[in-house]
Amino acid sequence: MDLLIERFLTYCQQINSASIHTYDAYSRDLNEFKDFLESQEIKRFEDVDRIVVNHYIIYLRDEKQRKCMLQNSSISRKISTLRSFYKYLQRVIGFSVNPMIYVKSFKVNKKIPEFLFFHEIETLLSSFEVINPLEQRDLVMFELMYACGLRVSEVIHLQLGDVDIKAGIVFIRESKGNKDRYVPFYPSIAKRIQRYALETRPKLLGAQTHQNMFVNQRGLCLTSRGVQYRLDVAGTKSGLQMKLHPHMLRHSFATHLLDNGADLRVVQELLGHASLSTTQIYTHVSQEKLKKVYEESHPRSST
Repeated sequence: MDLLIERFLTYCQQINSASIHTYDAYSRDLNEFKDFLESQEIKRFEDVDRIVVNHYIIYLRDEKQRKCMLQNSSISRKISTLRSFYKYLQRVIGFSVNPMIYVKSFKVNKKIPEFLFFHEIETLLSSFEVINPLEQRDLVMFELMYACGLRVSEVIHLQLGDVDIKAGIVFIRESKGNKDRYVPFYPSIAKRIQRYALETRPKLLGAQTHQNMFVNQRGLCLTSRGVQYRLDVAGTKSGLQMKLHPHMLRHSFATHLLDNGADLRVVQELLGHASLSTTQIYTHVSQEKLKKVYEESHPRSST
């Protein structure tokens, strides 16, 4: 079973150009399924039938057995992994039976993305001390993420040559397998980007020679975990009473554009979404957020 899993993962990388995150998720899901089969004394994937798969789904939903509760979205992903795996086993390896054709996916409700109101963005960005090199970097990084709707994976891989300060445009190499894109940024950030690139970054870079735009205090490339840590620090310092995560800046970018009259298809292009339906979730964000604030703030909302 280990060999078949390894062959499938290699196939995904070579043929389907799966991202490293997809590869890791496939690996975790399939190894968990293999462990379950072994606990049932099943030693071959070809011995799995519809009943075994149903028992596995029951196991996934059993909080006591797993010692943690899985949401429908996680179970749905695991089922999707098995569906792709058994398609591969049938088409490439030659399995005669695919037990997953009888299994339905779980209905997953789309979560409303969390975002910051404009005044909260202003509070966050005004909290940085620009005389501090690390905070100057953080200000440029987080404002650029908000200005351009960048994913954290995109900002940590951003190269110096990807930012055209004169034209006010950032070139984004897609991290999720979609087409690359160009995104403009507003003029007021240009001088801060230039100052960071010419003065602050060389100080942080030290003896390192790579071209990544954002670096840590040792001159190495920032990681997604490092970005999250710095945003945690900034959130605490700014006094915002909420848990911040980098994707909130991207959600805020999309929400604020739509709130101010931007066309949905333009926002789709700026975000790099392949499907318009993915972008449409943002049309509901403001209504939900405003409703929540109303319910928490109005003195008669609970009556």
